[in-house]
Amino acid sequence: MPLSFPYGTAMQILEVEISTEYIALNDLLKICGVVDSGGAGKALVASGVVSVDGRQELRKTNKIRPGQQVQVGEVTINVVAAPEAGA
Repeated sequence: MPLSFPYGTAMQILEVEISTEYIALNDLLKICGVVDSGGAGKALVASGVVSVDGRQELRKTNKIRPGQQVQVGEVTINVVAAPEAGA
């Protein structure tokens, strides 16, 4: 399932805060709106177009932690830790 972007489309950079130790890669793609469902996220990862920290990632439920960067086509997702309550 190749992604297509209109000519001249600028790279989109998203920042996602997570309050847990990690998030599954397919779930991250879903909450960012890259795909409509976790199943579609798994299919996208399996197609080989997703990279984590610059390396192709084929593990659909790979644990993505704060400080990691995910890229799908022209979309870059930076994962950061949510501020702790009371901080």
